[in-house]
Amino acid sequence: MTQPRTAIRPPRMAWLLGPALVAGVAYLDPGNVAANMTAGARYGYLLVWVVVLGNTMAWLIQYLSAKLGVVTGQSLPEVLGRRIRNRWGRRAYWLQAELVAMATDVAEVLGGAVALNLLFGVPLVWGGLITGAVSLALLVLQSTRGAKTFEFVIIGLLVIIAVGFAVGVFVAPPDGGSVLSGLVPRFEDAGSVLLTASILGATVMPHAIYAHSALARDRFAPRSAVARDRFAPDAVAPVGGGSPREGGVSVARILRATKWDVTIALFVAGSVNLAILLLAAANLPGVAGTDSLEGAHAAIAQGLGAVIATLFAVGLLASGLASTSVGAYAGAEIMHGLLRVRVPLIARRLFTLLPALVILAVGFDPTLALVLSQVVLSFGIPFALVPLVWLTAQRRTLGDHRNRVWTTIAGAAAAAFLIALNSILLWLVATGA
Repeated sequence: MTQPRTAIRPPRMAWLLGPALVAGVAYLDPGNVAANMTAGARYGYLLVWVVVLGNTMAWLIQYLSAKLGVVTGQSLPEVLGRRIRNRWGRRAYWLQAELVAMATDVAEVLGGAVALNLLFGVPLVWGGLITGAVSLALLVLQSTRGAKTFEFVIIGLLVIIAVGFAVGVFVAPPDGGSVLSGLVPRFEDAGSVLLTASILGATVMPHAIYAHSALARDRFAPRSAVARDRFAPDAVAPVGGGSPREGGVSVARILRATKWDVTIALFVAGSVNLAILLLAAANLPGVAGTDSLEGAHAAIAQGLGAVIATLFAVGLLASGLASTSVGAYAGAEIMHGLLRVRVPLIARRLFTLLPALVILAVGFDPTLALVLSQVVLSFGIPFALVPLVWLTAQRRTLGDHRNRVWTTIAGAAAAAFLIALNSILLWLVATGA
């Protein structure tokens, strides 16, 4: 007698989480540490509002990026690669995106190198090479073992990052009244504007926008004719490449899970970023050299003890290793989507590693390079954000899942704010203010 076929239950909501947590690592890279630590050490609680604002904008931006990947089954670079018909226009767009990805890599490799130097005395150049080699190994893991295994490894590093950077705030908590006063938007001088752009560049990161759409595509993209009508609210998408009939999940349910995924990821990233700034504001003002990662580590060791300083360095190392892997993943996706070519993994990794190794070899201040790299990232934000908001507002792109009017307005307002801030920064730099 034929046994009745047992229905396969769709995955639980928790199993649908992950892509945002991986993309969220980009918000906890060494550039964030340098920017937030410098802001707290120089200006105390003045720029608390910038961290909160940046994290709020990041929630909306990362959700839109993930939604694009889930519904279309394509990453943002892939969609733009098909929409930009002019070959030279597409190449120009790729060039700016590639420069942003390389600036990201500079911050992440430098941070890993500094952490290895602090923990084990490894020379900075060798530390950069080790960081690059580990990131390459993680990318190979992603390509051979799949998205879920890569997610587990990166999320494990994320836990280490959170503990390493946040524990100091509990040992030496900040003043509550001062924290609340820092929520009032204001600037003090041109330096505070520069750091604001740096913090936002480290928070709303262009490569995280590119990467998140690709990560969501890899996990949830429809791969069967059963799900070809992916624009419908009840369309079914397989999870991890499975059949829509066997363990399939509706696109609407994936998008609900994605909201939770982004919320959890940005809550963790925002809390840790805020903790870094508050740690510096409460414990490092007036201490010589605290505007560098090495100086901050020394000051933490002197003020809070060797254990807290070691945890800080471990968090910095995990940050460099995890974020450079995600950054390299984004860079490969940018090249594939816009130029429609794939470069061998090792060749591409060596190419993007060179700028950071040159900076380390010539003895350029690593912390200054980290902060400047975040400013470069802030100028790349509009080139990723404006197309993202435009595409996700179109029925042609997302069908019934397109943005609501207020979502589009909020995204446009975020883009306008960031563009205005960058224009002010250019004026200040040009006038020497």
